[in-house]
Amino acid sequence: MPAEKMRLPSEQILRPFQEFVKLESFGSIVLFACTMASLIWANSPWASTYFDLWKIKINFSFGDFALSKSLHYWINEGLMAIFFFVVGLEIKRELWAGELASVKRAALPIAAALGGMIAPALIFTSLNWGSENIAGWGIPMATDIAFALGVMALLGNRIPLALKIFLTALAIVDDLGAVLVIALFYTTQLAWAYVGLAAMAMAALLVANFLGLRHLLIYAILGICLWLALLESGLHATIAGVLVAISIPVRSRIDVRAFSQKSARALKEFKSASAVTKTVLLDEDEQAALNALRSLCKEVAAPLQRLEHALHPWVIYLILPLFALSNAGVKLDQNILIALAHPVSLGVICGLVIGKPLGITLFSWGAVKLGIAALPEGVSWAQIHGAGWLGGIGFTMALFIGTLAFGEGALLSVAKTGILMASLLAGIIGLVLLRWSSPVFPTKRA
Repeated sequence: MPAEKMRLPSEQILRPFQEFVKLESFGSIVLFACTMASLIWANSPWASTYFDLWKIKINFSFGDFALSKSLHYWINEGLMAIFFFVVGLEIKRELWAGELASVKRAALPIAAALGGMIAPALIFTSLNWGSENIAGWGIPMATDIAFALGVMALLGNRIPLALKIFLTALAIVDDLGAVLVIALFYTTQLAWAYVGLAAMAMAALLVANFLGLRHLLIYAILGICLWLALLESGLHATIAGVLVAISIPVRSRIDVRAFSQKSARALKEFKSASAVTKTVLLDEDEQAALNALRSLCKEVAAPLQRLEHALHPWVIYLILPLFALSNAGVKLDQNILIALAHPVSLGVICGLVIGKPLGITLFSWGAVKLGIAALPEGVSWAQIHGAGWLGGIGFTMALFIGTLAFGEGALLSVAKTGILMASLLAGIIGLVLLRWSSPVFPTKRA
């Protein structure tokens, strides 16, 4: 019994992370399939149907308020807001009780992420300085966690769990950096009246959290109001997802000990009622006990955890694949070599394939040498470098920032070509390096 109690905390910490990694790994397969489908469709004899599909108008109206936007717009501005909401939940969870919850644990992935953002941005900027292409400097900054963990999963238990945790924390910090870049540098002219309405909606969300309100419908309604206000303000509407996530309560109503005691009492009452029940249907006492258990389950799980658990599969298996299907399609013709030689494409490729692994490795090494951070137990520098290459898979966020930077047109097509090529190269090289640096099975398996 004492041994079981000793193992329980680690199991509580590691099991959710292992489920997260498994979900992301399977999701990367769906994401890859949709990416390939979009490329094949966009270069088939039916290419016109691909590009025309995303231009279909979808209308929403409420009283005098009406929105008429393309399907592509609703995916990028609407569904991706849910993606950013889940990203915000992940960031808040990590800051509250994950790898970013303490300075000591957070130092290495934060340093690695900073290097992985700064170096690619500088490389892209140096190759496009003085031209209109400079707007794409943010494209090679972020890491696609689904693809990165998916590639790492191909090596199975050769990869230490600590390395997977490092890469996940790095990608989450990367996402936070990308959100800040979008909010600060990819914003059009502001409509201050709507900015004021957005601020009021955000204030209402924070007040709801402060008052201890836990009904998720309240946060959903206020979140939609915030999204609509940001949509009209000039700020990017998907940022609403992260802002709403900040307001979601992270504390449970009762602790684990109280839950154990009360649930045991409810189960005892259910068993007592069942002993005298003669019918197939539950009687009032049994139903009361089950309702009590149901309420206890809601109270012991924080709203943040319940939302993340409920929405994560939808994001991984529906929203991101739809985003890939609608955004990854690019016409690959006989001028593909010219497209790859374009400064935008070169900036993206060099940023992701050279800047990412270089920045991640050097900043991690510097943080350890300065005594700010420590190398995880069982992880080698060769594995950190290999993970840095996987950080060069910048697919989802890179495509998203590319759309913000260039809109629709030739430059976006060139940027997409660079993103796809860079992500492929980074994934292959990272896989080879990690396979070479992990020749034997580690003692602690994932």
